[in-house]
Amino acid sequence: MKILLIEDDSQICEVITHYFKNHGSAITTIQDGKTALEKIQDGLQEFDLILLDIMLPEIDGFTLCREIRKKSDIPIIFITARGREEDILYGYDLGCDDYIVKPFSLAELYVKCSALVKRSKGLVRNTLLECGNIKIDTRSLRCFVREREIELPPKEFAILKYLLEHENWVIDRNTLLNRIWGYDYFGTDRVVDNHIKKLRKALGESGTQIKTVIGRGYKLTK
Repeated sequence: MKILLIEDDSQICEVITHYFKNHGSAITTIQDGKTALEKIQDGLQEFDLILLDIMLPEIDGFTLCREIRKKSDIPIIFITARGREEDILYGYDLGCDDYIVKPFSLAELYVKCSALVKRSKGLVRNTLLECGNIKIDTRSLRCFVREREIELPPKEFAILKYLLEHENWVIDRNTLLNRIWGYDYFGTDRVVDNHIKKLRKALGESGTQIKTVIGRGYKLTK
C-alpha cells in the first residue's frame, strides 16, 4: 500500500510509519494543512489511501476531506482525538470511509487500511445511491424522493446512507449506533428507533421502504 499520512504529531507519524513500513507499505507524511492542500491540488494518483488528522496547523482535516472529495474517491480514514458524536457524524457526512479515535491499535489501523484499499482497487466510488423512489448524493449531501429534494438532518441522512449502502441487508440497532453515533456512545439503542421514525416521516410514502425486522433491526428495500 502507498499511504499519505497527514498528521502534525511527529511521534504518531514515526510510530505509524515504522509499523506500516515493517508490513511492506510505503508512507508519505505531511504535518500541516497548507502543505497537504497543495499536495491534494497537485493530485493523489500515487496513493492508495489517506490517513487524516483533524486538528492540523493552518487548515483542518475536515476542510481537507471536503477538498479531496471534490476531485478524488481515494479512501480516507480520520485518525483523531476528537471523539464527539457531532465530529464523527460530520466526518462521515464529508465522505470519510472510517473514523478512528486516538489512542488506537496499530494492528487494527493496518487491517482497516488494507481492507479499504483492497475494496477500492479497480472500483470507482458512486456518489449517487438509489433504492426504489429514494436517492441520495453522498458528495453534495442531498436527498431526493421521486426526484423531489427533501431536507434531512445529519443523523437521518447518515442512517439512510448506511441503509442504502447495504440495501436488503438486515442492519441491527447496535450496528447503526456504532456507525452513526460512535463506539463511545452510552445511551439506549432506542434512539435508533426514534430516528428511524423521523426518517420514515420525512420520506413520506417512500418511508415504507424501510422495513422493521422484528427482533433483528431494519432493512431498506425497493
